[in-house]
Formats: sequence, C-alpha cells, structure tokens
Amino acid sequence: MKCKFCERKAFIKLHYPRMYLCEKHFMEYFERKVKRTIERYKLLRPDERVLVVVSGGKDSAVTAYVLKKLGYRIECLHINLGIGEYSEKSEAYAVRQCKKLGVPLHIVRIKELFGKGIGEVRTRRPICSYCGLTKRYIFNKFAYDNGFDAVATGHNLDDEASFIFSSIMHWNTQYLAKQGPILPGEGKFVKKVKPLYELTEREVVAYALASGIEYHIEECPHARGATTLEYKEILNMMEEKRPGTKINFVKGYLRKKKLFKIELEEIELGECRVCGMPAQGEKCSFCSFWGLEQALNFKIK
Repeated sequence: MKCKFCERKAFIKLHYPRMYLCEKHFMEYFERKVKRTIERYKLLRPDERVLVVVSGGKDSAVTAYVLKKLGYRIECLHINLGIGEYSEKSEAYAVRQCKKLGVPLHIVRIKELFGKGIGEVRTRRPICSYCGLTKRYIFNKFAYDNGFDAVATGHNLDDEASFIFSSIMHWNTQYLAKQGPILPGEGKFVKKVKPLYELTEREVVAYALASGIEYHIEECPHARGATTLEYKEILNMMEEKRPGTKINFVKGYLRKKKLFKIELEEIELGECRVCGMPAQGEKCSFCSFWGLEQALNFKIK
C-alpha cells in the first residue's frame, strides 16, 4: 500500500483514523499530534524548564526526543530502581538516549539512598505500589529542589485507558479525580504533564523505530501478572473490533471527570515533619515507608 499523502510505500497502517502513511508523513503526524495535545490541554509554555523522567524504555525516550525537537528546554532524570541486571540495562539505555539527544541526564539510584533496591524490602505492601510511591516522590522533589516548571512522563493512550479502566473496576475515586493529561502544580507539587496522552503504544513503537531510538525492551520482572496488563489486553481486543475505543473511552472520562472532584476537596494536606513535602499525617508516605528521619536533598551541584 502507498502513503495517503505521497507515492512512497506505506510505513504504517493507522487504525484510527484509518490511513496508510510513509515514514516521513507518519513522523509529521506523530509530532503534530504531540504539539496539538500540548496546546489542547495547555500542558507547557515555550519558556518552561521541563524535567523528563526517562526509564530507558520507548515511551520516555520518545517523549524526550519529541519535546526537544519541538524546541522545549528539557533535562532528563533517570531513577535506577536497583533491580539487578534489569536496572543496569535501563540506566545504560537512558545514558545513550540522552547522549544522542545532547541533553543533561541526572541519575538517582535507590540502592545508594537506602541500601536496598525495589523488591528487596520486607513489607506487606505490593512491590509495584511502593515502587510507584518512590518514583513519584523522587521526581517531584528533584524537580522542586531544582526549580523545574514541569515534569513530563511517557504515559501513552494505552497506559491511561488501562489505568482509568482499573480505577473504575475498583472504584478508586481519588485516582479518578486527578487523572488526566495534566496535574497542575500547587505548592510543593510540581506540574505533571503527559505529552503522549492521545498516542497509542503501537504508534510510539513505530515512531521510535522511524527515529532510530534505541530502547530497553525488557519488561520489569516485578510487573508480571499486574492487573493493568490484563486490562490492556481487554482494551486491545475491544480496539481491534472497534477502532477508536481507547481514545473515545479516555475522552469520555475527561468529560465526566468533574463527577469525582469532591474526593479531592475532602483531603487536607499538611507538611511532613522530616522533608517538608505535602503529607496527610505527621510524615509523608515516602518518609514513613523508607523510615527516614532526615530529608533527602536532590539539588544539582
């Protein structure tokens, strides 16, 4: 098949909207969609300093690549989770990706901070749960300590659809109240944005291939069996039968998101006595989990 806009051989068949595109026109389509997402949801201003959280995988690498190409001032942060060979490979890919882009990369290693990596802590809490808590705290505090205006993550349409699906299935209304392409900054919470919000995982993979971006393809060993992966499979089957299911589901949620707003209004936050970051109790969840009595300082030297 040939590209919809020229006579070149098609590089990809898009299912929604239905069309064939060559490599050149697909990259233009992808970058234009990221630009429109940023503009539609007012994610970023041209003058803002953006911290891109890079894992070594495709989504964060593509996020950094496109934001740099669109002219944003970016720096990157990699959090080494201390999961043996998997984390070492992830860090190596993140280093190569940022070197190729010519952007600064900052690395925080969990084992250097706590003497234990993710998966090595004795706790009843699910590994993915405290891993997420740890990553969110570190990238927010790193951004806050160093004066970044926004944190950008590589969450794509598949991630968002499955997370919303999961939250509805378990009626996690507090999560439903604050999901979306942007989480506005407030106080010591730095603004969080998702530039790939309306792009599918398949499109992200294709863009990485077209751009020559190398990335870590191994799945985190602790993610196996996660319910979000099962929800992704269900949504993929629905998308195959009815193209556009994911984007319509996510946009429908955004239209009804205000129904869950009351959940956020009921939460009162103070300051953690250890680190001074927002907390519901005397200590924030991060300092409580890791047993900290002294604040971590992530200021760039």
